Amino acid sequence: MNSTRFALVLIAVLLGGAFFLTAADSTNLLKLNLRSRDKDGKESVSVVEWNPKKTAVFICDMWDDHWCRSAARRVGEMAGPLDKVIGDLRERGVMVVHAPSSVTSFYKNTTQRKRAIDAPFARTPVELSTSPRWGTAWCWTDGKREGVLPIDDSDMGCDCTDRKCEIREAWKRQIDTIRIAPEDAITDNGQEAWNLLQARGIENVILCGVHLNMCVLGRPFAIRQMVKLGKNVALMRDMTDTMYNPERPPGVNHFAGTELVIGHVEKHWCPSFTSSDITRKPAFRFRGQK
Repeated sequence: MNSTRFALVLIAVLLGGAFFLTAADSTNLLKLNLRSRDKDGKESVSVVEWNPKKTAVFICDMWDDHWCRSAARRVGEMAGPLDKVIGDLRERGVMVVHAPSSVTSFYKNTTQRKRAIDAPFARTPVELSTSPRWGTAWCWTDGKREGVLPIDDSDMGCDCTDRKCEIREAWKRQIDTIRIAPEDAITDNGQEAWNLLQARGIENVILCGVHLNMCVLGRPFAIRQMVKLGKNVALMRDMTDTMYNPERPPGVNHFAGTELVIGHVEKHWCPSFTSSDITRKPAFRFRGQK
């Protein structure tokens, strides 16, 4: 075989390999049905395909306990199904970031915590929020952009009916139902989170965990901050919960209150999808949720 023919064969082989690689990559894309709402609250759904290698999922404040008994019970109920979804995302190449706010020191000697600390510094396009709340920086409600939340959580949202719970620091770590794999990262810090994302060229961010009206919106790695930083953000809406007491306005049941906050997020901040888009199984529902 002369050199010209050999070169042509080699190019054909390489191009063929590239075709099959591209085809394999395309079958691994995350196909998400993103639900949004316009200014009048009308729903619309758009289908997007995200490259898992350019996507991260943040698990917000899925602690081992909570000062509110009802909140702790729901976290325990959701943790197993969430762990399975996270496992599916991890297998497809999505970066998994565990964010148990204010207790990351529990993991100070782990590879996953050091991975976040050691990620190379990357300058943010806008200034990070530095206002403190509940052990981390906080991205407060943006009155100009979103007005006020559709539920009154001024009593902190305990929905226990026999007796109200005393507010205390009940958590020490992330609930152990959710596996922390060797390749994962752990942080509750906005700069560390940004460093991790930039080091891996991540453009897309999925948020899940608790509580949507508080931490999933306000933490330094969460929805408000990530949207302001310019990432493509989506909420996994069946894998979240709120702190809402039905005795407070608007006087709907707890799960209806959560739906109102999801609608608020879809209207003002980012679209949402359900875990069905990942697992191809029915979306998660809490016991008693209709």
